[in-house]
Amino acid sequence: MTRPHLFDAGALAEPAAPPDTTLPNGLAVELADDVHRSRDGRLMLGGSPPRLLRLSKPAARILEPGRFTVADPATAALARRLVDIGVAHPRPPAQPVRDVTIVIPVRDRARLLHQLLTALRTDPETSGVPALVVDDGSVNRAAVASVTHLHGATLLVHPHNKGPAAARNTGLRHARTGYVAFCDSDVLPEPGWLSPLLAQFTDPALALAAPRVVGIPQSQPGWLDRYEDVRSPLDMGGREAPIVPLSALAYVPSATLVVRRAAVGGGFTPELRIGEDVDLCLRLHRTGWRMRYVPSSRVGHCHRANLRGWLAQRASYGSGAAELALRHPGQVPPLNAAPWSVAVCALVLRGRPVPLGVAAALTAGAAIRLIRRIPDADTPVRAGALLTLAAVRGTAEQLTQCATRHYWPVAALAAVMNRRARHVLITGAAIEGLIDYRRSGLRLNPLAYLLIRRLDDMAYGAGLWRGAIRDRTTAPLIPRLALRTRHVATRQALGTEHAPSSADFAAWRGVGT
Repeated sequence: MTRPHLFDAGALAEPAAPPDTTLPNGLAVELADDVHRSRDGRLMLGGSPPRLLRLSKPAARILEPGRFTVADPATAALARRLVDIGVAHPRPPAQPVRDVTIVIPVRDRARLLHQLLTALRTDPETSGVPALVVDDGSVNRAAVASVTHLHGATLLVHPHNKGPAAARNTGLRHARTGYVAFCDSDVLPEPGWLSPLLAQFTDPALALAAPRVVGIPQSQPGWLDRYEDVRSPLDMGGREAPIVPLSALAYVPSATLVVRRAAVGGGFTPELRIGEDVDLCLRLHRTGWRMRYVPSSRVGHCHRANLRGWLAQRASYGSGAAELALRHPGQVPPLNAAPWSVAVCALVLRGRPVPLGVAAALTAGAAIRLIRRIPDADTPVRAGALLTLAAVRGTAEQLTQCATRHYWPVAALAAVMNRRARHVLITGAAIEGLIDYRRSGLRLNPLAYLLIRRLDDMAYGAGLWRGAIRDRTTAPLIPRLALRTRHVATRQALGTEHAPSSADFAAWRGVGT
């Protein structure tokens, strides 16, 4: 253990662009499980966000087995494109745990710090990894110092609390390794968690890799414990994916992250005490770095089980949306959908023959446009119809979530003043909650789940509006309507050709903090 150091947080340096984005020879690439291919292999649906790809014949031949290995510039270019859009995942060889430092920001919580360091020291992979504990203004500094000394870690001290972002940056500046793993004091990594994340950095353009954050099993779980097991905002699910703004996986939480030290500049924005993880992901993406979510690596987390503290935490998450929306305009919208699908949902809600007819015509028109663009699909009419209906369904789900989460104060006021609005809101909130309950697979009373889900949404929405009023901005409340489709383009003869994608037919999920 070294002597504690006292210092200020310092200024933030912005990330620089990656010097190299070429995937190395020998790296295997495998198609994602949820990718759908036509019989001839040239038309594919998948990715994040979902899109249609039309492959050249050489590319289709390479992808026919569902897996290939980078062997030359052409296959490297194909692999780069497929990995970036989430159609394929890299399968790097196993890597030993080396050239990495673990940084642990903490404020008091000596007991949790002891549990974390014990887990790290008993895991053969991380037993010898250097650990930096950053005491961010603890009241009981001696207890934190004692635990740090017990486990042979290095202690760095902030005389006054500066927030988790500044604490992580302090550890980042003192690390001397190529990679830094950030672990919050309330996590408990499972054995073998670090090597799958480090292996991802075989990609020279990768700046960040994140594990799945799951709840630590409780001996006698209550309603909140069981709800958090399936709806924790820290658990990004079991599907591997690239981290891409405006996709289903727009960011990852900073509870546990591994970063390439040369890629992240000064690290997190120290002024942000909420949403600093979202901000880092957006800044890295803007400068061209790639990021990956690796759910095969798992880290336990101590979820809040106290209702008052849980609600306060949810409101706190919502309060960070305003500053994020100001820093990154259009990148954290409450709604992300195509205008035609929003119009269809609005017309259906009218419930009258003429609006319903117009909604049907808009849907049919969107389906016909799509069918004309995929004549090489196995069943163009069926595929076009299903994708169009999926878009409408996805938009309807988003609108319901917005009404019960982001815009609930406005929706509640409308419900008080208008009987039809009241019926629509109550019915939509009940149906959406029960659908989500069924998807979760949770064994909990459906009504209890629905109540907790709506409390979750209302707390987050209250925090969002509080932040918007505090910062005097409507930025976090402005929806994003995609007026134009984004296309998958390439100049590589081996790669993909133009194909329709994203907002025209994809069932987008909302993004936010």
